[in-house]
Amino acid sequence: MLIQQFEVLPELQSYVKLICTMDCDNGTDTNHIRVLPDTCVELFLNYTSTPLAIIGNELYDRSIVTSRMSRYSDVQMRKGAGCIAICFYPGAAYRFFNLPMHLLADRILVLSDLWNSMAGEIESKLADAFSHNERSAIVQKYLLQELTRNEHDQQIAHCLEKIRRSAGHIHVSQLSSDTGISQRHLSRKFQQIVGLSPKEFLRVCRFIRSLDHLKKYPLLSLTEVAYESAYYDQAHFNRDYKFFTGHTPGQVALASHILY
Repeated sequence: MLIQQFEVLPELQSYVKLICTMDCDNGTDTNHIRVLPDTCVELFLNYTSTPLAIIGNELYDRSIVTSRMSRYSDVQMRKGAGCIAICFYPGAAYRFFNLPMHLLADRILVLSDLWNSMAGEIESKLADAFSHNERSAIVQKYLLQELTRNEHDQQIAHCLEKIRRSAGHIHVSQLSSDTGISQRHLSRKFQQIVGLSPKEFLRVCRFIRSLDHLKKYPLLSLTEVAYESAYYDQAHFNRDYKFFTGHTPGQVALASHILY
């Protein structure tokens, strides 16, 4: 599969983490890949007449929106498929889609169910484009158009920045105190804008941090990875890996079909 990354417009850089095209050759479907949770919402716009991918046991023909908040996905792109992928930062997709994000969490929705006729309009323009650079420009123009859909929430943005700076080492009570709102109200706002409660989000962030340690420091023991990732004990570490990946930490470290 050929992947090409594109520069994100300055006006979108606070919201869009990555834009890239993905082209699968005509010879064969890709191998099955297990993609792990990353708390991000991703948009996949199909610019071919070929079905896009098999995710789980379901075939998706057209453009989709996915959200791997706390579940892994098994993905196989179809031969000849081509799409442009947009990955949003945590909490940022809310600005572009007119629904509470907890309704999208750990689900896959067909884009036409969210953007109605505009989904088909975008697909047609992408199919007619002469280059991937043109496709990137088309997609970003539509994103700018949709950016005004929902207002920016300063309190949630502050919490997400605090979580990022602390690498997830912060308590929900501290976030509640910093924002001046109750934990219950903060949880409701998190689910609406991010897709998970603060407690659930912090749990996934801790897991993602451990994956980063697993990749960057292969000589560390799994016990050391758990400690450096702020797990209370090895049992919690193992339990989270089984839940988020379907495998033990040791199996994840050695597996070639798991993407993280």
